[in-house]
Amino acid sequence: MAWSPRAWVLERLDGQLTESQRRLPPGELWRYRVLLGATTLLLVLNGLYLFAIPTFAPGERLPQVVAVGVCTAAYVSVLMLARRLSSPTLPSLLLCSALAAGFILGTLPVDTPGAVSHAVGMLIPALAVYLLGPRRGFFFTVLLVLYAGLFHQLFHSGFGRVRPLFHDQGVWMSNLITCLSLLMGWALSWLYGTVREESHGVLEGALKTLRESEGKLISVLESTEDVVVALDREGRVVTANQMAKALGQHVYGRKLERGGILDWMASPGLMELFQAALTGKRQRVEIPLTHEGRTLTLDVTFNPVWEGERVVGATLFSRDITERKEAEARLAELHRSLVDVSRHAGMAEIATGVLHNVGNTLNSVNVSANLVVDRLRASRAAGLDKAVELLRENASRLGAFFEEDPRGRQFPAYLAALSGQLAQERESVLEELRRLTESVDHIKSVVSMQQEHARFAGVLERVEVPGLLDDAMRLHAVSFDRLGIQLRREYTAAASAVMVDRHKLLQILVNLLSNARHALLESQQPDKQLTLRVEQAGERLRIAVADNGVGIAPENLQRLFSQGFTTKKDGHGFGLHISALSAEELGGSLQCESEGPGKGATFTLELPLA
Repeated sequence: MAWSPRAWVLERLDGQLTESQRRLPPGELWRYRVLLGATTLLLVLNGLYLFAIPTFAPGERLPQVVAVGVCTAAYVSVLMLARRLSSPTLPSLLLCSALAAGFILGTLPVDTPGAVSHAVGMLIPALAVYLLGPRRGFFFTVLLVLYAGLFHQLFHSGFGRVRPLFHDQGVWMSNLITCLSLLMGWALSWLYGTVREESHGVLEGALKTLRESEGKLISVLESTEDVVVALDREGRVVTANQMAKALGQHVYGRKLERGGILDWMASPGLMELFQAALTGKRQRVEIPLTHEGRTLTLDVTFNPVWEGERVVGATLFSRDITERKEAEARLAELHRSLVDVSRHAGMAEIATGVLHNVGNTLNSVNVSANLVVDRLRASRAAGLDKAVELLRENASRLGAFFEEDPRGRQFPAYLAALSGQLAQERESVLEELRRLTESVDHIKSVVSMQQEHARFAGVLERVEVPGLLDDAMRLHAVSFDRLGIQLRREYTAAASAVMVDRHKLLQILVNLLSNARHALLESQQPDKQLTLRVEQAGERLRIAVADNGVGIAPENLQRLFSQGFTTKKDGHGFGLHISALSAEELGGSLQCESEGPGKGATFTLELPLA
């Protein structure tokens, strides 16, 4: 570093002060410095003045020596008092008094023009005003003015006895100018001191405001649980809050000192982020730290610190997010568990629909089978066996039998009647067998449909929504006709195919149809209606399931998709919640609208077409 005269002088002056004096406010500290500096320089001037005494007249030498001795003793006393007193006022009074006394004693014996106009005299007002203030400085100034303007000439004229008082008007005029100069020196010093005090007051006010703002900022930084560290361009610590110091002590076993390098900078990629922040871009990253066998996760942010248009460093903000990460992991696990439970519930809903449909169809199969059995038991085919036996008994005389035997004469009419009866029985049995076949085919259709949709979840495929909606109806709707529910389909979408997970979409639709069926069953509406709509809304496909059932209260609409909320007596409270989550996973949304209790509800599922 280059040598600085100012720093060298201040270092020497402060070396003469005590530790407590060096901690004084700037105003008091500078008064001490000026006091010591002026005293030291005056001691040097006194030493030089001793070499000039031999040039004086013999009668003037002794007073000069006395003046130098008095001043030297006073200056040494000033230096000694300055180190022992907590205020520079008393040493300053002694210095100004000694300087004034030395000036008077040194110039009083000299009877030459301009003797009182010595440059040392001009130091006294300026030094007194700075060290003691304008009022005390004015006292010393008036003392010198009276001496220079009046007493010096009165003394050498013997107060009019040795020579006339105003015999040399030039000397009086010179002394008068000296007096005016002394007064001007005091006035300029006072004016400078006033301006300096006002500037100092403004500066003190600004410093006070700055200290208050700094105190508030420090209070905010210390009250936060975040780690806050200010770094310069080289990555050295400028300042750090207590949380940063505590974390450094806890993790690395040492305090975070000013000027030190953060151990975090050794983490992979962290120095690169710091260098990127120095280019003016905010950076953020999550870094893992291992401490005592446990992995901590820190959220670290670098913000550039600007000075004008130049980045002079960066501020590091860090927060321990380990608990949040663990909570997110637990929440993700809980979500997966809920999804599994929901899938099982959806499978149960579908299985219930399959069992109901198969059960109803089996009822029809049972009825048809019983009818076939009953009709076969009541069949007239046994009469045909009797007719054949009768013909076998009369085989040797069939002609006589048909002509002479009364039974033979009725035999053709009997066969004609039996043939008609058997034909009717045949048609009836065939009709029941046809119904039985249709019922069996329906069972096969329901089972194959269930098998078709019971695939692995998570596979995206192109799905025609109207067809899947009809499948959901057949899988889940037990018998809408038997329950008196009128079904309306309004499929108006130009493009109705979407790329989705078929299992998730089917589960949502089955859940919505189940809710609609329950709402209609609990409703007192005489004309129960269920409307299914598929329409295109921009780049999205809108699927609506609307019913005129019991409706939903306004206060329940906000909580309808919350986990655990249900209005059913036997509901589990996560069907709609999981359906809403599944809709979001499919890139869509699930919403509900209802005008209130008894006015039905409309659930709308929107999916992206692309």
